[in-house]
Amino acid sequence: MSRLVLVRHGESTANYTKTFTGWSDVALTERGRAAAFTAGQKLGRLQIQFKAAHTSYLKRAIESENLILEAIHQLEIPQYKTWRLNERHYGALRGQKKATVRQAVGDWQFQQWRRSYAAVPPQLDQVPRLRRYQMAGIREPRAESLKMASDRLLPYWQDQLAPRLRAGQDQLVVAHGSSLRALVKWIEEISDCGIDGVEVLNAVPIVYTFDPQLQILDKQILS
Repeated sequence: MSRLVLVRHGESTANYTKTFTGWSDVALTERGRAAAFTAGQKLGRLQIQFKAAHTSYLKRAIESENLILEAIHQLEIPQYKTWRLNERHYGALRGQKKATVRQAVGDWQFQQWRRSYAAVPPQLDQVPRLRRYQMAGIREPRAESLKMASDRLLPYWQDQLAPRLRAGQDQLVVAHGSSLRALVKWIEEISDCGIDGVEVLNAVPIVYTFDPQLQILDKQILS
């Protein structure tokens, strides 16, 4: 038996201003920092001894992970960072207020870009060449659908997370709304249409318990 805990980062400055973010590197608000620590305190009541923690290359998730591990007194465990857990890339929408985009394109198109599995938002004309991605040997995408984000995330599940879980090692993943929706879709075998209605809230731990074949025995949401 093993447990996988998924936590979306605490409230970021972009969450607060209701702005599209994606791969933009924004900070947590003070409220977000407090919520991440509180998420750790909730996890502490379950007394899970994690063997490793995993997060993205984006500081709102990295800081949230550190706050959670501080709250449960497990800062010493291995922490792995990967671009594969980054938020979905919102392309040319990033930096724009969501209300402004909705008003400009209408409710249907807005919801397609935000929630559907296959819709790709407008692409950036060009992307910055950041050292963190050059070191990983990748180019920042110009935009991603949830399916595209899922496709680049699944190798990490298959190569890094699933083998540890099969070995009975409890794992913590602190990432983002869309990347965690992609993981939930895979774990729970949710349809392409069904994922539209799935929301992963900031700093609310989702706790899966698996058998050795990674069949779900239990799911808890620590709201």
